[in-house]
Amino acid sequence: MKSKLKLHGFNNLTKTLSFNIYDICYAESPQDLQAYVEYINQEYDAERLTQILTDVVDIIGANILNIARQDYEPQGASVTILISEQPVTPTDSQIEESPGPLPDTILAHLDKSHITVHTYPEIHPVDGIATFRVDIDVSTCGVISPLKALNYLIHQFDSDIVTVDYRVRGFTRDIEGKKHFIDHEINSIQNYLSEDTKSAYQLTDVNVYQENLFHTKMLLKDFELDNYLFGDATNNLSAEQRAQVTERVKHEMLEIFYARNMPA
Repeated sequence: MKSKLKLHGFNNLTKTLSFNIYDICYAESPQDLQAYVEYINQEYDAERLTQILTDVVDIIGANILNIARQDYEPQGASVTILISEQPVTPTDSQIEESPGPLPDTILAHLDKSHITVHTYPEIHPVDGIATFRVDIDVSTCGVISPLKALNYLIHQFDSDIVTVDYRVRGFTRDIEGKKHFIDHEINSIQNYLSEDTKSAYQLTDVNVYQENLFHTKMLLKDFELDNYLFGDATNNLSAEQRAQVTERVKHEMLEIFYARNMPA
């Protein structure tokens, strides 16, 4: 492993992790679709999201300065946490390209950051498809990459599709005055995912190394229709209907994964 970079003053690099998590379901009636949205609003309300982000703060060893949270009508929630600056000396495990810890193995630290989460339940007007999207942004300034929070966050949501973006901006100087536009090695966001996650998803990378831009898309491999049914649909579908719903749900997932409308 390369020796640690010796800096002149504070590390001024800004590292931002943004990712979107999608959960898909099918409900047979408008009433069940609405019940799904209400279930999501209760399961991932502002209080629950605050706890998840607070766990992230614990993982990265920061201090909370302020929490702003809001549940919305008729649906959705948002939480923003401002975290204090806290100079640290990083360990090798905190800066190497590897999965971050889960809550029972808190190792990482952070200089300063903000963390935000927003939820977006959505219902298809015709096809009985409901989609729950979670947008999470973790932005840090200092030695620790927010990618260390990725492993934990993915394990907190039932994710059918995940899109992850990571970028590094600004520059910092070493003790000889030379600019450094990134201070850690990274080949792929995938290297920050645990083995069980990588084996469960189809993974695709689009990276622009010279611009310090990294993008990974994830699509759940195993498809079991019963995991996507909500309400009366769990019991009332015939074999023919199950086949139709399977095709419909898979089509929805592929459109989200490839970010384009596809022919039916």
